[in-house]
Amino acid sequence: MTYEAKVETKTETKAEAMVEAGAPETAEAVRQARFGHLPERIRVEDMVAAQPASVPDPATGAYNEDEWLVRYCL
Repeated sequence: MTYEAKVETKTETKAEAMVEAGAPETAEAVRQARFGHLPERIRVEDMVAAQPASVPDPATGAYNEDEWLVRYCL
């Protein structure tokens, strides 16, 4: 008993697949579509976040004789 197997090979390149999908057919056109424009500009005023200053706590600046233990021993 003999079996015949019919094998069809279809070699389709990536470029051919892009053309069939309706995409631009050249690598240059693909690059231009992806990287051909700059993102929108961001104004300097939008980059700065201003926060009102708070009144400093006088107890924060007080001398603490055990502060060196926290700074150097931990």
